[in-house]
Amino acid sequence: MEVFSKSDIGLVRSQNQDDCRFGVISPSCVWAVVCDGMGGANGGNIASATAVEYISREIEKMYSDDLTKAELSTLMTEIVSQANIEVYNMAQNDVELTGMGTTCEFILVKDTIVHVVHIGDSRTYAIRGGKIKQLTEDHSVVQEMVRRGEITAEQAQTHPNKNFITRALGIKPEVHLDYIEANFIYGDVLLICTDGLSNCVSTGDMVKICHENRGESLPNTLIEKAKEGGGSDNITVTVVY
Repeated sequence: MEVFSKSDIGLVRSQNQDDCRFGVISPSCVWAVVCDGMGGANGGNIASATAVEYISREIEKMYSDDLTKAELSTLMTEIVSQANIEVYNMAQNDVELTGMGTTCEFILVKDTIVHVVHIGDSRTYAIRGGKIKQLTEDHSVVQEMVRRGEITAEQAQTHPNKNFITRALGIKPEVHLDYIEANFIYGDVLLICTDGLSNCVSTGDMVKICHENRGESLPNTLIEKAKEGGGSDNITVTVVY
């Protein structure tokens, strides 16, 4: 199993408020975290960096190869819940950081199972053959509108409120997280990204680029494609295959 990651400021923003990290525990076990921060001049940077640092430290310290699937899901959700408290407390103690928060995609692949803890509108996709599946569901205003049948998924792509998210780490002392499991087989590609990629690159192009590239060139090519599509936000991509 291999994992590659890259974060880019994009073409419009004055700073990069995304953050990411990954680790290889064994040839058959890797983890990765991708966060997209928000709030104030420095708040977004601090929120995403704090969450990434906490999650990375705790999974390296707490992971054990003999954990059951149930124990692993509990561990991962507890780690992200604690990261929420870290960000929340920091915001409460510094008026300049009030309201800061971050999305979070925390994934761990062990053997043939992908475990995902998700909050916000960053995304985790699974690519198999010529098909791509979004494993996560955006926690956003427009996704709620899609669910209620008020707009279509296609209309959501260009809706003026598409960047308004309904859940994030650090906003409240308690947080509601999604936990997802999916199968992972040889030849699959996991694509974890912030909305700087998903807003600017079609899923068809994601599949094509993932088929045609490997190694460092895979996240690099995805980021360049997002810049061709406008580069209107920070762009962070992690791939596992």
